[in-house]
Amino acid sequence: MKTAKLGDIMLERGGSLHPARFPDEEFELYSIPAHDKGGPEVVVGAAIGSSKQIVQPGDVMISKIIPHIRRARVVAPANGRRQIASGEWIVFRGDAFVPNYLRHFLLSDDFHRNFMNTVAGVGGSLVRARPAQVREISLPLPPIDEQRRIAAILDRADAIRAKRRQVLAHLDSLVAALFQARFGSLAATTELQDVCVKITDGTHQPPEWTDGGVPFLFVSNIASGEIDLRTKKFISFETWATLTRRSPIEVGDVLYSTVGSFGIPALVSTTEPFAFQRHIAHIKPDMTQIDPVFLAAQMASPALKRQASGVARGVAQPTVNLGDIRKFKIVTPPLAEQRSFADMVERVRAHRIAIKSASRRYDELFASLQSRAFRGEM
Repeated sequence: MKTAKLGDIMLERGGSLHPARFPDEEFELYSIPAHDKGGPEVVVGAAIGSSKQIVQPGDVMISKIIPHIRRARVVAPANGRRQIASGEWIVFRGDAFVPNYLRHFLLSDDFHRNFMNTVAGVGGSLVRARPAQVREISLPLPPIDEQRRIAAILDRADAIRAKRRQVLAHLDSLVAALFQARFGSLAATTELQDVCVKITDGTHQPPEWTDGGVPFLFVSNIASGEIDLRTKKFISFETWATLTRRSPIEVGDVLYSTVGSFGIPALVSTTEPFAFQRHIAHIKPDMTQIDPVFLAAQMASPALKRQASGVARGVAQPTVNLGDIRKFKIVTPPLAEQRSFADMVERVRAHRIAIKSASRRYDELFASLQSRAFRGEM
């Protein structure tokens, strides 16, 4: 199969403008936050504080910031507004590729491995892919008709994956809706600390890392509302035993993020050992007073999120402290009602696990399909 360097189609001088010079004009802005929300967004020039690069329909972009998160998109057909993009996008333009074919390639596992080898930076938002090295990555370029055929197959397969993700999102919102319908009208009069054995947090001192062993978790490991034990940080079993001696992590405990994306609870449902950082609160409910599943659902409710937002301190990294968490006002219906609700949540959870398992298998098949497509085997 014919190949080309990405540098052959990477846009070098597409032009830029400062939208603030056109304060009343509406622009179609492709920013990274807008992309994450399904963007682009329509913004007047007065609300855009820095110069942006000019893009056009059919351009393909990949985010160079925080590159482990795969972000690639095609600029949509014009709708009468000028189209601009953040400087955090690397832009590709030309007639040698079908836009959706290139987008799929930029999201593929094989490309991502090469892309991550171009990364430099010290961590967090300072990590970026280096365009000069991205230029050297090879792109398989079959004839245009073949690119269209491959893109169409991958589009259809990806649409199925998207529907599965939508089902999972609906199931997540179903629990919140069930909680609101049954308990939303109750008065919150009980302080959280009154129905808990203990409310503490993770370790405040960075432990000694090991090459393997017990997973050490961060806020990102509970950002989905579930505990994700996949991590790059590990501690020894001896260190874990020391860290958790005073407050063992047990099934039924609730973890709760307190910084950045604060206000996300996750129920402990595994007996696998793990430890976590201080930006995660460790809530140990008194099960004679409150059901853990009910509590986790309530901690994710709009009422509790409003309480958390009301006491969060800081601008760059808003933080909710343990003292405020202990005083959160919650509803405490009879335990039988809590357990009835928990039974419903468990049924939803079982359905979600089945769908997620099927989605995982489909993701693996999709990755295999991508790999074959870009090796010319499809």
